[in-house]
Amino acid sequence: MIYREAGQIKTSYVADQAIFPITQDRWFIGVILAIAFIVFPLVGNEYFLQAIMIPVLIYSLAAIGLNILTGYCGQVSLGTGGFMAVGAVSCYKLMTGFPEMNLIVVLLLSGLVTAAVGMIFGIPSLRIKGFYLAVATLAAQFFLSWLFNKVPWFVNYTPSGTITAPPREVLGVIMTGPYATSLSRYFFCLIVVCVFALLAKNMARGSVGRAWMAIRDMDIAAQLIGFRPFQVKLLAFSISSFYIGVAGAMMFALWLGAVETAEAFDINLSFQVLFMVIIGGLGSIAGSFMGAAFIVLMPILLTNVMVGGMGMQAVTAKHIEIIIFGSLIIATLIVEPNGMARLWQIAKEKLRLWPFSALRNHDKSPSAIIGADCVARRALFNVGVVERMNPMNWKQAGRRV
Repeated sequence: MIYREAGQIKTSYVADQAIFPITQDRWFIGVILAIAFIVFPLVGNEYFLQAIMIPVLIYSLAAIGLNILTGYCGQVSLGTGGFMAVGAVSCYKLMTGFPEMNLIVVLLLSGLVTAAVGMIFGIPSLRIKGFYLAVATLAAQFFLSWLFNKVPWFVNYTPSGTITAPPREVLGVIMTGPYATSLSRYFFCLIVVCVFALLAKNMARGSVGRAWMAIRDMDIAAQLIGFRPFQVKLLAFSISSFYIGVAGAMMFALWLGAVETAEAFDINLSFQVLFMVIIGGLGSIAGSFMGAAFIVLMPILLTNVMVGGMGMQAVTAKHIEIIIFGSLIIATLIVEPNGMARLWQIAKEKLRLWPFSALRNHDKSPSAIIGADCVARRALFNVGVVERMNPMNWKQAGRRV
C-alpha cells in the first residue's frame, strides 16, 4: 500500500516515457535532492563535505562513465585511472596555458581530450573482446602513466612532477586553489554530477542506449539487424572517456588540488572504480552512486570501528579492509550479480504488492489463495495491466504478480 501505482493514469506518451513515471519515485528523488542541496550544506562541516561528499560525487561520475562502457555496452576496461590522468593533466595545461578560460569550459575541454584518447584505445574493440580487451585497456593504463611520468612537458617541467591547480572563479566564487571553500566546491561538484547523470540516463533510455545494449547482449545479432558495431563501440568509448576525463579533472582541481599523476591515477584507482560499478550494479546509473558511496564510506567506517573503537593498528585494519572488499565483490557476483541497484529494485517490487504478497506467502489455504489472487487481479486491473481475463485464470494471474 505504500508503493501503489493504482490511480496513476498516464494520458500521454510523454508521461508514460518519463524517467520517473511513478509519483513515489519522483517524491523520493526530490527528497534526496533536497537533502543534497539543503541539508548537507547546512549541517555538514568541512571534513564531511571535503573528505566524504566531494569524493563520492567525483567517483560517482567516474563510475557512470565506466558503467556506460562496461555496463551498457559490455566492453571491459581497466584503464580508468589512466583516462582520469588524461583529464587531470589536460585540465592543468588548460588552466595554466589559458588563465582567463572559464572553469566549466576547462572541464568540458578536458573531457573532450580524454574522449579523443579513449577513441584511440577503443579501436581494438572491433577485433578483440572480453579478457583480451581488458588487457588492451590495461596497457593503456600503464602507457599513459609512463607518458605523464617521463615527459616533463605535461607537468610544465616542474622538478617534483607535481601539478597544482591555480585559483579560478565561477560567477565570482573561488572554486579552485587554497582559498576555495569546501561548500563552494561541493555545490559545483553536485550540480555538474547531477547534470551529467541526467544526460547519461537519457542516453541509456534512447536509441544510443539501445544500440549499446544490443552490442552488449550479442554483437553479431546486433550487426545483422542493422547496428554498426565499430561505430557503436567507439561512441561508447568516447562518451565513457569523456565522463571519466571530467571526473579526473574535477578530482585534480576541486578535490586534491595538487597531485602526482603516477601515484594518484595508478592501477589501483582503475580497480577501485571497477569495484564501484560491480558492487553498485552494472547498467545502472543509480548503482554508480550506490557503489561510489559504499567504496568511500566503508573504509572510513572500518577505520573508526577497528582503529578508534577496537584499538587495532592502522596497518592491520587496512589489510582487513582489503579482505572485506574482496569478499564483498565475490559475494555480490555470486548472490546478486546486478549489485545494489538490483536489490533496491527488488525492494520496490515487494512494496508494490505489500501486504497482499505477504498474505499469499503466509496463508496457504485455498480460500486465502483465491482471495489474494482476486485482490491481486483487481490491483492489476486498476493500473490497466489486465483488461479482460477468464475467471478460471485468476489464480494464474495472481502468480504472475
